[in-house]
This record gives sequence, C-alpha cells and structure tokens, in this order.
Amino acid sequence: MTRRTTVAVTTLALLALGAASRALADDKDTLVGTWKLISAVSEDLATGQKTNIYKGTPIGFIAYGADGRIMTIVVDSDRKRPVGTVATASEAEALFRSMAAYAGTYTIKGNQVIHRPDVSWNETWTGTDQIREYKFDGERLILSTSPSPDAFTGKMSVRTLIWEKIK
Repeated sequence: MTRRTTVAVTTLALLALGAASRALADDKDTLVGTWKLISAVSEDLATGQKTNIYKGTPIGFIAYGADGRIMTIVVDSDRKRPVGTVATASEAEALFRSMAAYAGTYTIKGNQVIHRPDVSWNETWTGTDQIREYKFDGERLILSTSPSPDAFTGKMSVRTLIWEKIK
C-alpha cells in the first residue's frame, strides 16, 4: 500500500468515526430530558400476541440527564391505596408488583441505550445492564427489550415502551 493510499484510507476512517460520534452526540442531545409513558406492550414471540404489560393504563416518567444519569418510575393506574396508614403484607406486595423504578447511569452504544441501575425497586436489577433498543419517532422515544422471558408470564417476549417528551 502506498503512502498516499494509507493517508486516504486513514482520512476516510477518521471522517467515518467523526460522523458516527456526531450521530451519537445528536442522539444523546435528543434523549436528554424527561419523557412521559404513553404505552407499555409485551409481544409473545411464540404467538405474536401483544398485550398491555400493566392491568390499567401505565403512568410513568423517565429522565435522562446530560451527566449520564437516568431515573425512571412506572406504576399501574389500577394500584389500590392501602386501607390503613400502613400497608398490610398483601397490600405491600400488590403495590410492589404493580411498579418498576430505578436510578443509575446510561450510555448509548449504536442503537442501544444501556441503563445501569445503582438502585432499584427490585434488587435483581441493581448493578446489571438493562439494554434497550431505542429509536425516535418525532417527539416519541421507543424503547424495546431484547427477546427475554416476561417477568409476569415467563414466556419469551419483547417489551416495548413508548414515551413522549415533556416540553
């Protein structure tokens, strides 16, 4: 390979890397902010059947900071308030099972956003990588899991949550 060819190939590679870096920076700029949950659906991979993840309409928010931090909480609108000032064991379990919440860091890698919870409502998530495929559709953010067992049914599925940016 001639010196001129080496310089040309190196220049093209650097330009391509620069374009990819700008695209990731643009996506991070778009991602930063607070998003409100619009829908949460699970697709059973064996049957193709799509069902709502929550019994009622989900209520939730996800916030991505420019500092690489994330916080999210999702609850089912069907949640029942405890009868007394302190939830009974069965009331507390029902409340726990009708929500998801965590906070930690995030990184973008290609078409994935990787959430790394430092703290979560379910300790099995703390310290793990929660990988989501992401894409933007106007003012909406679509996050999807990789195929994995559904936490409620155990069936192989993909969960997709659609969020709308709060202005």
